[in-house]
Amino acid sequence: MNIPQIRNPSSPPLEDMPEAYHVKIALLGAGPASLSCASFLARLGYSNITIFEKQEYVGGLSTSEIPQFRLPYDVVNFEAELMKDLGVKIIFSKGLAMDGMTLRTLKEDGYEAVFIGIGLPEPNRDSIFRGLRTDQGFYTSKDFLPLVAMASKPGMCACHSPLPSIHGTVIVLGAGDTAFDCATSALRCGARRVFVVFRKGFTNIRAVPEEMELAKEEKCEFLPFLSPRKVVLRGGQIVAMEFVRTEQDDNGNWKEDEDQVVRLKADVVISAFGSILSDSKVREAMAPIKFNRWGLPEVDPETMQTSEPWVFAGGDIGGLANTTVESVNDGKQASWYMHRYLQSLRGVAVSAVPELPLFYTPIDLVDISVELAGLKFPNPFGLASATPTTSSSMIRRAFEAGWGFAVTKTFSLDKDIVTNVSPRIVRGITSGPMYGPGQGSFLNIELISEKTAAYWCKSIAELKADFPNHILIASIMCSYSREDWTELSKMAEVAGADALELNLSCPHGMGERGMGLACGQDPELVRNICRWVRQAVQIPFFAKLTPNVTDIVNIAMAAQEGGADGVTATNTVSGLMGLKADSTPWPAVGGALRTTYGGMSGNAIRPIALRAVSAIARALPGFPILATGGIDSAESGLQFLHSGASVLQVCSAIQNQDFTVIDDYCTGLRALLYLKSIEELEDWNGQSPATMQHQKGKPVPRFADLMGKKLPSFGPYLEQRKKIIAENKVKLKEQSTAAVLPKKKHFIPKKPIPAIKDVIGKALQYIGTYGELCNTEQVVALIDEEMCINCGKCYMTCNDSGYQAIQFDPKTHLPTVTDSCTGCTLCLSVCPVIDCIRMVSRTTPYEPKRGLPLAVNPVC
Repeated sequence: MNIPQIRNPSSPPLEDMPEAYHVKIALLGAGPASLSCASFLARLGYSNITIFEKQEYVGGLSTSEIPQFRLPYDVVNFEAELMKDLGVKIIFSKGLAMDGMTLRTLKEDGYEAVFIGIGLPEPNRDSIFRGLRTDQGFYTSKDFLPLVAMASKPGMCACHSPLPSIHGTVIVLGAGDTAFDCATSALRCGARRVFVVFRKGFTNIRAVPEEMELAKEEKCEFLPFLSPRKVVLRGGQIVAMEFVRTEQDDNGNWKEDEDQVVRLKADVVISAFGSILSDSKVREAMAPIKFNRWGLPEVDPETMQTSEPWVFAGGDIGGLANTTVESVNDGKQASWYMHRYLQSLRGVAVSAVPELPLFYTPIDLVDISVELAGLKFPNPFGLASATPTTSSSMIRRAFEAGWGFAVTKTFSLDKDIVTNVSPRIVRGITSGPMYGPGQGSFLNIELISEKTAAYWCKSIAELKADFPNHILIASIMCSYSREDWTELSKMAEVAGADALELNLSCPHGMGERGMGLACGQDPELVRNICRWVRQAVQIPFFAKLTPNVTDIVNIAMAAQEGGADGVTATNTVSGLMGLKADSTPWPAVGGALRTTYGGMSGNAIRPIALRAVSAIARALPGFPILATGGIDSAESGLQFLHSGASVLQVCSAIQNQDFTVIDDYCTGLRALLYLKSIEELEDWNGQSPATMQHQKGKPVPRFADLMGKKLPSFGPYLEQRKKIIAENKVKLKEQSTAAVLPKKKHFIPKKPIPAIKDVIGKALQYIGTYGELCNTEQVVALIDEEMCINCGKCYMTCNDSGYQAIQFDPKTHLPTVTDSCTGCTLCLSVCPVIDCIRMVSRTTPYEPKRGLPLAVNPVC
C-alpha cells in the first residue's frame, strides 16, 4: 500500500517533546532485535536514533542466513522502511570494532544509551574441520547461507554473484533451523542428494516442525545418532566423513560408542553447529561490560540491561533468543527499559511494566463515526441484542474493547419473564463437519433475557454514567398490549437509554406467547406498536424486523408510518438445524429429545440480510437501517453500508472469537475508506491487490512464449516446467544487472477520504429488477493456463451442471473453453485458484440453444 508509519496521533509533535527525548541513542547491528528496538523507541518519541551496520544491507541474520524462498528480502526491507518513516537513521559499513568504534568512543560522542544487536558473527567450528576450505568442499553455515542469499535476494547487494556451485552428495551437520535451511538451499544449488546428520534423535531436533517437514518434502535424508569424527580427503577434496554412533544411557546422558563407526561418502560438508562470539577485537570494543561463562555479555533477561546500565543487548548476542521472533521481542523489551533508564536520568519515573505504543499510519486518522437519528456513534460497529449482551458486565467489556454501541439483550416486564432450555446454541451445518471457531452459521433456541427489567434499567444507568460517549440501545419486548409497551419503553427511557429497539421478530418461543414474531409478521400490529411507543417516549426507537415474512419492505413501511426512527434488519432466519442418523434432532432437550424451529445466524444468512437491507433502502430512501446478519469483517460491513445500512450489529462473529475482533473491524473499515482516495490503488479490490500470474504463490512466465507450446502443471509435465523455469532464470540472471529494490514512494491521497455517510447506499444504483438486466451484453469464461493446476473441477461442473462448454485434454489435463460457453460463471465459482478463471466480454453474438425451433417470436 506504500502507506507510511506515523507516531501516535495523540502524542505531542517531536519539537514539543521534553529534552530527554532528543538524546543520542545508538544501536549496533541492523538485525531484527535492533530494528524492533529502534522502532519502539521512535514510537515512544525519541528523535535522535542511529543504527550502525557493518554490512551494506539491513536485516542481519534474517537477510544473510534465511533463504529467499523462506523470507524474501523485500519483507525485511519493508520493516526497515517502516522504521525509517519514524526518523531512524541507518549508517552502513560502520560497526563495533570498525574504524575505532567502541562503547567508550560512543559515550565520548554523546550517546546516552546503546543497544547491542550484532548477533553472533562467527561459526562454531569443530576442531576436525580445522584448515578445511570452501574450494575443498567444506562450508560453515555462515559461509554458505550468505553466498546463497547474496545470489538470490534481489536488492540485498549490488554484487550480482552466482549461487554456490554444489554437486554430488552433501552432508549437513546439525539439527537446528539453520541446518535445515542449509539442506534445502543445497538442493537448490545443485546437490544430487542431501543428508542431514545429527548427534541425537528425532525427538531432540531443535528446528521448528515446518522446517523439518519442508526438508523431508524436498527429499532430504535424515541420519540421527551420529557424531562426526573425521573428514576424509583425496587429492585435496572431501570424499567422505566418518562418524561414531551415539547412544543415551539410563540417566539421559549422551555417549559416543567408538566401536560403531559409520562412513558416508560426500562431496560437500556443511557445518551448522551454531554461532559464537570469538572476535577478540569485538570483545575488546565492548569493554567494560562483563561477560558470562559462555563468552557472551551478561544480560538481565527482564530488562535486557548489561553490567553497564546504559548498555543493553538482545538477539543472538543476548544468549536468550533462538528465533527471529524472539530476537524481535528482545528489542521490543529492551526499548521500554532503555526509555525507563533515559527518563530516570532526568528524574522522571516510568512504570516497570512495559506500556509500549501501538503501530499507527494515516489510516488511523480516518473518521468512522456516524450520525443516526440524532445520535453520534463513535464507529458503526455494535453488539446485537443476543448472547454478547447477556449481562451488563459483558457490555462494559465490549465498550472497553472499542465497540461503538450495544443493544441490550431483549428484556420484558416481570409478568413475561422467561426461563431458557438447554442445550440451545449449536454450530451450523452449512459448512459441513467443521468444528471449532470459524463457524459459518449458528442455530439457537434461546429466548430473551432471563434477567428482570429492573436489572437492565439499573445496568443502563450505570453504563451510561461510565461510558457517556457510547450509544446504548435498550431492546424490549411485550405482547400486543398498549399498556405493556408504554410501561416498558418509559422505564428504559427513564433509565437513560439512548434509544430503544423493539424486538418484533424473535422466531422461536416468544411467538407462541403472542410476542416477537407473532407481532412482527403483521404490518398493522407493527404500525400500532410503533405508534404506542412513539407516544410514550421522546428518544429514538427502531423496530427489529424478521426475515420470516413474504415482503419485509411492507413491515418496514408500517414501522415508518408508526413513527419509528428506523429499523433493524434482520433477526435470525427460522430453521431446523439438523437431524442425526437415528432421526433424533440437535439440539435435543430433555429425556424426550425434543426440539423446535430455531433462529439461524451467521454468514449463511448474509445474502438474506443484504437483500432485506437493500430492499428497504431502495423503497424508503433516507430511512435509517441498523444491519445485522453475517457481519464478520470490515469488508462484509462495508457491503451492508453500501446496501443502505447506517450502523452494523454483530453477534455470530463474536461467538466465533471474542470482543477483540472490533480492532480488526475498525482498522479494516478505515483502510477501505482511505484506499478509496489513493489513485495508484484503483485496481485493488478493497485491501486486496490484483492477482499476479502465479503457481502456488510464485510468479511464473508464459510457457507458450518460452517454448512455443502449452505445458500443464502435474506429473512429468511439472518436472519439465521446473527445469525450463530454472534454465530461464539462469539465462535472465546472466543477461540482467543486479536488481535494486525500488525506492519507497508513499502514496498520498489525491481525492477526499470518504466518510461513512458518503458510502451508505452507494450500491443501490446497481440493484434492480430482473427485467432491468441486459441480455445482449454477454460474457464468457477465460482460463489462465499458467495458473491452472489441471484439477479438472471446471470441466466436471460444466459437464454435469452446466452447458458442456469446457473440453478437457485427457493427456495434458488442460481445459479449453469452447464457443458453447454461456457465461454462467459456474466454473469460476468452483475453481480453487483465485483469478485463474475470469469472465470477459463475449466477442460474438450470443445465440441460445433452444433445443427445438421457436414456435413464436420472443417478446424480449
